[in-house]
Amino acid sequence: MPTVPEIITESVLKQLEEGVAPWRKPWSTSIPRNLISKKPYRGLNVFLLATQGYGSPYWLTFNQAKQLGAHVRQGEKSTVVSFWKFSEYARENRETGERENKTSALLRYYRVFNIEQCEGLKALHGDDRKPIEPLVECESIANWMPNAPRIEQHSQAFYRPSADMVGMPSRNCFESPEGYYSTLFHELTHSTGHKSRLNRFEEHSADHQFGSESYSKEELIAEMGAAMPAGMAGISHATIANSASYLQSWIQRLKSDSRLIISAASHAQKAADYILGKTQAEAGDHQ
Repeated sequence: MPTVPEIITESVLKQLEEGVAPWRKPWSTSIPRNLISKKPYRGLNVFLLATQGYGSPYWLTFNQAKQLGAHVRQGEKSTVVSFWKFSEYARENRETGERENKTSALLRYYRVFNIEQCEGLKALHGDDRKPIEPLVECESIANWMPNAPRIEQHSQAFYRPSADMVGMPSRNCFESPEGYYSTLFHELTHSTGHKSRLNRFEEHSADHQFGSESYSKEELIAEMGAAMPAGMAGISHATIANSASYLQSWIQRLKSDSRLIISAASHAQKAADYILGKTQAEAGDHQ
């Protein structure tokens, strides 16, 4: 006779084996280009700009923003782009005495800002991507989280316990507002494990590597925990997708430990309660 944890785990395993599980990055970035010329950047500049985590592909210099009647917001940091400056010159060939045309190449750089760092631009100037608007309920949940971690814009979504910081790409990098907020709630759920909150990470062994039991459990907690505030806000939880590495990791761990999903769900509930600002009395007993 199967136990309750085994029955629940079997149900979860069936979905996992059918390919319903994390993980993907639900954002995309077009090839970066200059706002004025519309010319795409090339070479190393593509990587320098595309990995800054902005949703718009358009960039411009400080002076270009001023020329458009806009301005860069105070405190925004520029991104360096480089280019080769070629100059033609003539030099006498010492052997033949003839003048030869030569070309010199000097590596130069300048600084640019994404249009999301600017104010006063009346339109996206040719950007056909529809901006992702904030969702009031989701913003309220994120903004009212007690003792919230610092959130910084980054090219990837992650939580870094050592700095107690969540990295998030711009909303406009995502395919939908649901994708953005589901990812944000996922990372905020991770942050509840910090010692200043629920101190969940103390349970992890030193072997908190990808594919390890502690890693798999923490991802389960974050995935399940994120679904709860997403449901409270009335959006669909949008981070679930195919990923062979996560699928295999979760399937193996759940098959070897039928109570893992029960434990993860308990931690996920506590994490969601924390994010939502519920006291223990309000949350009730979720053991």
